[in-house]
Amino acid sequence: MTEATGTPTRRAEIVNAAAELFARHGYHGVSIGDLGRAVGLTGPALYRHFPAKDAVLAEILLDISRRLLAEGARRAAAPDPAEALDALLRWHIDFALANRALITVHERELDNVPEPQRHEIRRAQRAYVEEWVGVLRRLHTVPEERARAAVHAVFGLLNSTPHSAGALDRAAMAGLLHAMAAAALDRAAQCRPR
Repeated sequence: MTEATGTPTRRAEIVNAAAELFARHGYHGVSIGDLGRAVGLTGPALYRHFPAKDAVLAEILLDISRRLLAEGARRAAAPDPAEALDALLRWHIDFALANRALITVHERELDNVPEPQRHEIRRAQRAYVEEWVGVLRRLHTVPEERARAAVHAVFGLLNSTPHSAGALDRAAMAGLLHAMAAAALDRAAQCRPR
């Protein structure tokens, strides 16, 4: 959502401001007027760009889901599954550390997205998970359900960055998350149910 010059469009400015506001105050704690003021518009002028506040939220979460899926699929396609898993981990960690507001909004506000867009977001999320599951199963002999559960658990760890990222500098936090997530996925593959 940038112009040919590389500058964000007004629509992108609104989305970026909304993500920060929704993360800080919650979806219901932000008005159309608040969104407009954040980008130098009146509330009613915002309607030239989005039909409603829920459309802004939907665009935020659709964009996150599509970006994660597209890049996840690209990285999962690496021929060596160990390299693919490492690339997936690095991508998701970088994304989570750079986009803490987006992670927060996604975690808290998905239920406020209208149903058609929510369905599309969930579909993209499931496809992203399956990219990871496929890589994990190429790397280790692990049942599909166990691989999926492990991937979801690792996402919980990686998406904890809004709560934990301030404790260390970014490089140290990225290293810690990578080590913990890689160890968790490896252990999940080795562990046998009791």
